[in-house]
Amino acid sequence: MLGRPEAWASKSLHGLRTARWGGQSTLAVASRLGKLAGKAARRLLRSGWRIALSVLKWATVIPRAPRSEAELLERAQCLAGRSLGDVARQFGRKAPADLRRDKGFVGQLFELALGATAGSRAKPDFEHLGIELKSIPVDPRGAPLETTFVCTIDLLDVGRIEWEQSRVRSKLARVLWMPVLGLRDVPVPERAIGTPLIWSPTAQDEADLRWDWEELAGLIGRGDVDEITGHLGKVMQVRPKAANSMARRRAQDVEGWRVDALPRGFYLRTSFTARILEAHFRLPDIDR
Repeated sequence: MLGRPEAWASKSLHGLRTARWGGQSTLAVASRLGKLAGKAARRLLRSGWRIALSVLKWATVIPRAPRSEAELLERAQCLAGRSLGDVARQFGRKAPADLRRDKGFVGQLFELALGATAGSRAKPDFEHLGIELKSIPVDPRGAPLETTFVCTIDLLDVGRIEWEQSRVRSKLARVLWMPVLGLRDVPVPERAIGTPLIWSPTAQDEADLRWDWEELAGLIGRGDVDEITGHLGKVMQVRPKAANSMARRRAQDVEGWRVDALPRGFYLRTSFTARILEAHFRLPDIDR
C-alpha cells in the first residue's frame, strides 16, 4: 500500500537525508507544499486586509451613538455650514437632485451622521438620551418653509390616551432641531446646513400643544376623523400621512363601528416652529 521498499531508498543531498516517494524526493514535495502554503497564506493575508479595510470603512460610515447630549450637539455643530452633498459623500451616500422621490433623505442623512439609534421604532431617535431629531427646511432668513411631522396617529387608541402618555408629548419633550436651506431652486447637494438647536417646550409651548392635541384627539376618538381639516389647531394640525391615497388604517365612526380611514399624522405649524427659532436665534422679522 505504501509502495515498494526501494521507493524509500535514501540518499544524501547537501547533507540532508531525503527519501523518495513516487519518483519525487520528500524535499521536493515539502518545497512544493511550502509554496502552496505560502500562496494560501498570502491570499489569506490579502483577504484579511480587505476585510479589515471594509470594517474600517463601515466604522467610519456608521458613527457610534453619542454618549451625552453635549457630544450630540458637538457633532451637530460640526455639520453646520456644510452642504448636504458634502456630508453625504463623507458617509458614502449620494444626495439626490431633488426630494420629490426622496422626501426622507435629509432626515436619514442626519440620523446616519449623528449616530441615531431608534430607526423606525416609535422611540426618540437617540433613545438613551431621550432626544428626537427633527430637520427643518428654512429660507435664507431662517423662516420655516414647511410644517414639521411629529408622529403618526393610532386612530383607534388616540382618544383613550391622556396627554401625559401621548406620543406627541414624548416626541417633543427634547428635540434636536437641524435647520437646512430648503429653497426648491437650490439643488439638494448644494443646500447648506444651519446652526443646530436642542430645545424643550416652555410652559406656554406645552400648554398650546396640549390644547390642540386634546381637541384633535377628542374628535378622532368620537369618530369624527373625516371631519378634521388642516384648519383646526393653533400650533399643531392633523393631516393625511400616507404613501398614496389607497393606504388605509383602522378607525371608528361616530357610532363606534370599525371603518377604514386614510392614515393621519400630527404636524407642527410653521408659526410654531418659527416661534422656536426666533426665541433662540436673531432672525429678521418673519411674516407668518
